[in-house]
Amino acid sequence: MLKSRLLTALILIPLVIAALFFLPANGFILIVLAITMLAAWEWGQFAGLTTPLSRILLALVFGLLLAGMVFMLPPYQRDVHQPYVALSLWISLSWWCVALLMVLVYPKSKALWQHSRVLPMIFGALTLVPFFWGMLVLRQYHYDFDRYAGAWWLLFVLLLVWGADSGAYLFGKLFGRHKLAPKVSPGKTLEGCLGGLFTSAVIAWIFAHYAPLNVASTSLICSAIIATLASVLGDLTESMFKRAADIKDSGNLIPGHGGILDRIDSLTAAVPVFTCMLLLIFQVK
Repeated sequence: MLKSRLLTALILIPLVIAALFFLPANGFILIVLAITMLAAWEWGQFAGLTTPLSRILLALVFGLLLAGMVFMLPPYQRDVHQPYVALSLWISLSWWCVALLMVLVYPKSKALWQHSRVLPMIFGALTLVPFFWGMLVLRQYHYDFDRYAGAWWLLFVLLLVWGADSGAYLFGKLFGRHKLAPKVSPGKTLEGCLGGLFTSAVIAWIFAHYAPLNVASTSLICSAIIATLASVLGDLTESMFKRAADIKDSGNLIPGHGGILDRIDSLTAAVPVFTCMLLLIFQVK
């Protein structure tokens, strides 16, 4: 298992970085749209959709909704100043606050959605739609002036999440004693979470000093810390829904890693929260 995970990571990470920097804007949109649709396909399990047709229909609804929203915007103006894009990101902050409460009181919170198909689908929309817009907004940041500026921002968020995951795993293995959320994800520890935060803080400090981000260090590090905490919450939230649905992995599309949701669960929270913090709250120009 570990060997296949490492091999898959060694293949996927260079491909992801290449996509960030070298795909044209429309190509990047298509890739993110495909990832979001695959995630919606997997999310259908949390809503009790058991047949392939019902889950395909759910993915198509997500795809058509997002594609329609994109085509309503002028080319190269898919930025945070578009009303429904900004609204999506603000709603995301509220959703992740609600998700935090659901994780903290689980399994009591399961009563909220376990007998409903509509609520889990709404939760899926609140998770995946802002993720989609956060990815697009960051990638097209200052695209007219520097086509690589947004790629650096997205790379920063990806490295934050990857660093937090790796730091949490290492510190958890070495020093883990206190469970973080035993009823949701028994393997995660408080010490691991703190180790992940420390790793992300180091990455933020390095980027603030050496990467071409052109932003005040205070704004960057503050946004990075909150986004890292959000990434932990995104992971825990997906674990909560999987546990409630009695599912080990969201899928088996990625060898050794499970499904798409298993790989982007942290990003579904970190990307929109970071985008909202940086561009709407700190209003970085």
